[in-house]
Amino acid sequence: MNNVLTNEQINDVRNNVDIVEVISSYIPLTPKGKNFFGVCPFHSDQHPSMSVSKEKQIYTCFSCGASGNVYNFLMDYEHISFIDAVKKCADIAGIPLNISNQQLNNKNNVLYEIYNLSLKYYQNNLNTEDGKQAKEYLKQRHFTNEMIKEFNIGLALNKKDDLTNLLLKKEYNAKVLEKTGLIGKNNQGYYDLYVNRIMFPLYDLNGKVVGYSGRIYNEENANKYVNTMETEIFKKGELLYNYHIAKETHAKEIIIVEGFMDVIRLSSVGIKNVVATMGTAITKNQALLMKRLSNNIILMFDGDEAGDKATNSCIKELERVGIIPKVVRLENNMDPDEYILEYGKNKIIEKLNNPLNSMDYKMNYYKKGKNLKNEFEMTEYINDTLNELSNIDNDIYVELTLKKLSDESGLSVEYLKSKMNKKEEKIIEKENNQKINGYEKAERNLTYYMLNNSEVVELVMSSKPMFLNNDYKKLANKVIAYYNTHHNVSLADILTYLRDDETLVTLKKIMALNLKEVDMKIINGYIERLKTRKNQKNIATLNEELIKNIDQEEKLKKLQEMIELKKEDDIYGK
Repeated sequence: MNNVLTNEQINDVRNNVDIVEVISSYIPLTPKGKNFFGVCPFHSDQHPSMSVSKEKQIYTCFSCGASGNVYNFLMDYEHISFIDAVKKCADIAGIPLNISNQQLNNKNNVLYEIYNLSLKYYQNNLNTEDGKQAKEYLKQRHFTNEMIKEFNIGLALNKKDDLTNLLLKKEYNAKVLEKTGLIGKNNQGYYDLYVNRIMFPLYDLNGKVVGYSGRIYNEENANKYVNTMETEIFKKGELLYNYHIAKETHAKEIIIVEGFMDVIRLSSVGIKNVVATMGTAITKNQALLMKRLSNNIILMFDGDEAGDKATNSCIKELERVGIIPKVVRLENNMDPDEYILEYGKNKIIEKLNNPLNSMDYKMNYYKKGKNLKNEFEMTEYINDTLNELSNIDNDIYVELTLKKLSDESGLSVEYLKSKMNKKEEKIIEKENNQKINGYEKAERNLTYYMLNNSEVVELVMSSKPMFLNNDYKKLANKVIAYYNTHHNVSLADILTYLRDDETLVTLKKIMALNLKEVDMKIINGYIERLKTRKNQKNIATLNEELIKNIDQEEKLKKLQEMIELKKEDDIYGK
């Protein structure tokens, strides 16, 4: 029987280690006031921008926004899972744990069971008489038996309800089957969503099958691939194909490709430290997953124009999380799968051993189709390059790139630098002008203080101020739920409590605010400000009712209510 950790055990482990001692074993920390400071390891930096609080047991980088408790630090620094971070802290604290690698308190175990059964079913189909044609197709596509076995490739038969009947016989609830993305329902009943397709399983971060990509092999008029719809366990923007294998290589660098076929082909020639985005636009979650694997990233997307766009998009997301990737571009519009089949293992390794840095790639990209002897086109190229450089926080890297740009353009490094500085000043000025309104500031700051003070939580619960920003509203509700269960607030424990929740992104942004110590006069001011907004909404509603109402007595009553609400607004200020 598998043992599953409770939140109480997780918090007990965390409370028995000191975040300052743990982080200082990885990077030097210097005491300054109540906190400790060090150079943040999660972005390119030379200054001590990371603050570690011994009192709160959290860390925050005021430059890149990296933040969390001791578990978050270990996960991001060592590129390990949450469970492994808990185990590591337990070892440091000398607390014995007997746990499995199952997801904690997983409510979706039945979905994993169904997918595990479907995987065996599809694999078995491929090895039957009905699977001969599909097997032959794979052979023609240069798939060996070893590759088929390693990546658990299977086959959905040309039967409309074969898997459905199997799962119903196993007594799985029909309504649950509809939620899997494997089974559909129409007027005739339940049916298989995958029919007559070669099935490539898709995995979550721990190596569990959570979806499929089904490929046609003997039809002309059908979509080439059909991918599983998003489910409770399959969210494309939060996963990377082959992540569970790549993390076990402990490689110093990770290769990012677009498709799972590229991963399979690279793996077949011994290159295992590779993951795929599966053709989607890169999300921040995926960028953070890449960073968890390594700070040394090589992007090797398809060689066509779409691949160029995907490369640029991925570079931007990675730069936002503090990574400057390298880039490999393949000629003749080829993808890595095609390139290996055409040129072989040695040629792709040569490419990977000689990547472009991302700035050189961008400069090449901005030069495409331009006549640099034309002054206007040269000006456009220079401006594009300077715009990119203004986003990079690495003085040496910027200086070297400006030297290259100077050689190409004939303009001095000093002049180019002055133009870049002006662009940065305009960006800063623009950001400063985008001030949030008073209501949103009240919501944001009130949520910050709720994370740090039980009294503020109680005050919000009793006064019920009106939150309109959905992100702050969701987070405030989560903090209240935590408080109702634990009767206190501990930011370090809330970070663990919300580890898989969508509100964690908002929480980390708020952590970086570093507001001054709580002042209840200010807190009450935020609450009253939000109360005026609530009053204004009620006034608008009463006004509508006043117009529609023909009963004079009722009209007078509504009017009196509006007057009272307006009086409150006059007291508190708008």
